[in-house]
Amino acid sequence: MKPVFTLIPGALDLASLRSFILDQPEILLEPGTEPRLREAARSVDRIVAGGAAVYGVNTGFGKLAKTRIPDEKLRDLQRNLVLSHAAGIGKPLAEPVVRLILLLKANGLARGYSGVRYEIVRLLLDMLNRGVIPVIPEKGSVGASGDLAPLAHMSAVVIGEGEAFFAGERLPGAVALERAGLRPVELGPKEGLALLNGTQTSTALALIALFEAETLHQTALVTGALTLDAARGTDAPFDPRLHALRGQKGQIECAAIYRALMAGSAIRASHEIDDERVQDPYCLRCQPQVMGAALDSLRHAAHVLLIEANAVSDNPIHFPDTDEMISGGNFHAEPVAIAADLMAIAVSEIGAIAERRLALLVDPGMSGLPPFLVNDSGVNSGFMIAQVTAAALASENKTLAHPASVDSLPTSANQEDHVSMATFAARRVGDINENVRTILGIEYLSAVQGLDFLAPLRSSAPLVAAAALLRETVPFFAQDRLFTPDMEAANALIASGALVHAASQSLKLPTLDAA
Repeated sequence: MKPVFTLIPGALDLASLRSFILDQPEILLEPGTEPRLREAARSVDRIVAGGAAVYGVNTGFGKLAKTRIPDEKLRDLQRNLVLSHAAGIGKPLAEPVVRLILLLKANGLARGYSGVRYEIVRLLLDMLNRGVIPVIPEKGSVGASGDLAPLAHMSAVVIGEGEAFFAGERLPGAVALERAGLRPVELGPKEGLALLNGTQTSTALALIALFEAETLHQTALVTGALTLDAARGTDAPFDPRLHALRGQKGQIECAAIYRALMAGSAIRASHEIDDERVQDPYCLRCQPQVMGAALDSLRHAAHVLLIEANAVSDNPIHFPDTDEMISGGNFHAEPVAIAADLMAIAVSEIGAIAERRLALLVDPGMSGLPPFLVNDSGVNSGFMIAQVTAAALASENKTLAHPASVDSLPTSANQEDHVSMATFAARRVGDINENVRTILGIEYLSAVQGLDFLAPLRSSAPLVAAAALLRETVPFFAQDRLFTPDMEAANALIASGALVHAASQSLKLPTLDAA
């Protein structure tokens, strides 16, 4: 039986968003929403009857805002808006992203400040609950005037046009609705514009990337501790007194996690007294500083994105208590763009320092382990090219992490002359996440291989559990074999959360909720 979640408009939190993505619950709407939306619709009718020019209600759009539309063509105006703006290109967005777009759009409209009828919100939620997933091309939005093209493809299905996935088939929108037992709606004044305006596509992309980044951050704490022990590094730089003096919250938390992960390691105890090394390289010693900064940045992004998930971000905004529509710029997705840029930088840095730890492990002069972590090196190349792959991905991330929000191309004949590029900013974080997951997977393989060379000395209980999990599917690298299957197995353990779970059963890893 599916879990049930009641949508209280404007009250989504990180926990409910995570649950929505993972558990796919049935969405109910707070009972008080319907009368609020019906009163708002009556207010729109009064505004139209009053005859005043209102942007997007009885005028054209963008550069055509001064063009007055006769009352008898207002419904054509909204329908034509949807059809003309469905100009996206590229492969369809993944189903979890589209499901989240539907939820966020329903959430924003249901607050009652967009001038749409209850039936519009109801249909969005019914599509979600019955598995009608609009085909939304991934490219075509600049993140200002909202995510116009992506949301137009979503809205096309609402009016029985476009395409949607249903029961594993890609179908015309009207057919998908019919098979789900639903009917399209005819849009009234303002409704097409309310559906198309908004930041829900960029926000959905950013939120899903954010939750993936949260898992990667937790994973990197574990793989970093594994590497630290495999390289016989010292845990002295994680002394709480050092981090308290600096005062950075994320750094303090991450240092505490490294101490907990290393506690009880016989490997650490074996070189605690007679170690001739004075200081470890930065990639080992400065992990709390780098990972702490990444954690703080991801938490800031989470704060911004949660606000945006609950926002009214279309235009004009409708105030039904005074029968007013006020044109503004809430559709401009700059908050999402900058938050996504910050996420991109933070996740790239998680991968960059992990690649440096990996490079240390395969270097016998730095790690004290066999060259490239394999016996009979020369005959065997071991982890040589796996580290090259990690370096390639870390370098690729440098380009991907370039801020998208600093770019802008004017659109709509210079009426919309500064745009956020939020949709690309958010979408490319997914690519960075994928690269970093692979880097961490290679580090995981390498660190566990290094620990095996130190047997019979054992690491700490959490790290032994993490290593044992890998060895259930990936054997010791005794001689050269195809490497990609090992990488894919490690990636799967990271993506599923199994690695984090294995290593953290006795401790709580940092989350984005504790901002």
